[in-house]
Amino acid sequence: MAGLLDDLRAETASFETLLRPLRDDDWERPTPAEGWAIRDQVSHLAWFDDAAVRAVTDPDGHRAALATLGSAGDWVDRLVREARVRTPAGLLAWFRTARARSIEVFATLDARDRVPWYGPDMSAASFVTARLMETWAHGQDVADALGVTRPPTARLRHVASIGFRARPYSFAVRGLPLPAEPVRAELTMPDGTTWTAGPGDAESVVRGPVLDFCLAVTQRVHLSDTALEMTGRPAREWMEIAQAFAGPPGRGRAPVSG
Repeated sequence: MAGLLDDLRAETASFETLLRPLRDDDWERPTPAEGWAIRDQVSHLAWFDDAAVRAVTDPDGHRAALATLGSAGDWVDRLVREARVRTPAGLLAWFRTARARSIEVFATLDARDRVPWYGPDMSAASFVTARLMETWAHGQDVADALGVTRPPTARLRHVASIGFRARPYSFAVRGLPLPAEPVRAELTMPDGTTWTAGPGDAESVVRGPVLDFCLAVTQRVHLSDTALEMTGRPAREWMEIAQAFAGPPGRGRAPVSG
């Protein structure tokens, strides 16, 4: 947990690096997420950091709140709209406070503690990994809005890990049966080493840059716009619907390549 929290702090710092130079009007720049500006990406993270604290400190209250939210697409967008009354400075302060408090609370957990969330309950380690994944993914939206290229880091192993482990969820959230055949991932890390997951003898394999895999499983890029190679039908079927985040099926991104 200590190492994981250190990586969450580092990913948070990377996200803030994108925000600090922004002028007030920059916060209104549209991002690739339809209808969301940079300000909406920040308020979304801040709200869910507050929710994460509640999930850890008051799990029964968190579960009770779930029953009042309605369909996920509606209430998530509603929360974003409600936060648009905040100034950019207020949004940044909210995010910093909520993130600091969440990390403080996460540090009290054992890696195996169970935490409720908006999908299945998760171990504390997976829960923190999910917050890191969300920070990286929404940071990608902000970077794309600003035309900034972020260098990939070793922290992508966390995003790849939760993306790989979410394979059953990717099918379940769409009401589809999980194929019985196992799938393996063999991904090239930024330092040239190989990150792997899944059985070594699996016939279906996803290969390629870890960055492309992470962009695909967080639905920040269309699969056709990656350098990923899929061997076997189960690997292809999974990657076409891969979803690392909780909630209803994501809309994904349109292809940009010909």
